[in-house]
Amino acid sequence: MDNPTLAKYMDATLLKPEATSADVAALVADAVEFGTYSVCVSPSMLPVEIPEGSDVKVAVVTGFPSGKHLSQVKALEAEFAVARGAHEIDMVIDVAAAVEHRFDDIEADVAAVRAAAPAPTVLKVIIESAALDDEGIVGASKAAANAGADFVKTSTGFHPAGGASVHAVRLMADAVEGKLGVKASGGIRTRAAALEMIEAGATRLGVSSARGILEDEGADASGY
Repeated sequence: MDNPTLAKYMDATLLKPEATSADVAALVADAVEFGTYSVCVSPSMLPVEIPEGSDVKVAVVTGFPSGKHLSQVKALEAEFAVARGAHEIDMVIDVAAAVEHRFDDIEADVAAVRAAAPAPTVLKVIIESAALDDEGIVGASKAAANAGADFVKTSTGFHPAGGASVHAVRLMADAVEGKLGVKASGGIRTRAAALEMIEAGATRLGVSSARGILEDEGADASGY
């Protein structure tokens, strides 16, 4: 896979709490240079200035990173983000609901955000797959699909259980049966890892160093 094609799988991501406006500007510069699909940032960093003529999208996290927010709060956060220029919302579910297999609660949570940020806004649902058993991964993915999400996403990249795995991506891709995209995120730091996730069924990648992956240097191990 050549670099322009691989770059279009990528959401170039900056979610560290200490991220500054200058850091976001550098992220955007890299995204434009390499042609990543989007930049993904925290809500407080909006609006993000994308150079005229670039097709790089802006994604924003909601209920991040714990998901332990009321659905109404996640919905309002998503609504504000769209109003400030976000094209895509990456929301975190209440992970305990997936651990306990309370899939109806997940569906209701996602539906609240979907109602606040309707199409054409793209809605990705972070299920924190490394913290779940297989039934939790499959059930959460199907609940997201039932609620009208556009993607299911493996991880925040901040959970101690870990990030994306090939096993989880395969389960998620099978669960949504091609009706939703699958975003692998968390711990993807090399070109080989990125290609492995795509082979497993990922249609989008969350990465903290698009430059490192595309130049085949690997990324800082402390990154997303």
